[in-house]
Amino acid sequence: MKKIYLIFALATLMVTSSCYTTRTAGNSGKVPPGQAKKRVGAKSAKPFAPGQRKK
Repeated sequence: MKKIYLIFALATLMVTSSCYTTRTAGNSGKVPPGQAKKRVGAKSAKPFAPGQRKK
């Protein structure tokens, strides 16, 4: 019976730990357009500004 509990606990641990996702700070709105421009090395910050994106 202890083996079943151990396997269940291990499986639960593996499932819950694999759901962790990392977030990048690219164009997610967390970084100002000027800072995103500097990271990419672009000459203009216009493509990174939310109001300037093409639909």
